Amino acid sequence: MNIISYIQITSAVLLIITILLQQKGNGLGSTFGGSGGEYSTKRGAERVIFGATIVLAVIFIATSVLRVLAR
Repeated sequence: MNIISYIQITSAVLLIITILLQQKGNGLGSTFGGSGGEYSTKRGAERVIFGATIVLAVIFIATSVLRVLAR
């Protein structure tokens, strides 16, 4: 396996972890409209995890494209 494969595997695992770490609203209640419609901003660790999720998703997509183009 080459370096792109290792980067892709690592970014996939970290992406899964950051997605699972993100907080949910009110559980299933928010799915059915029970959130109350309040507006909240991301602060502190929640903002860092959200940013890391975006960066990891971009890295994962970029490595996927590079693997396809390298064939």
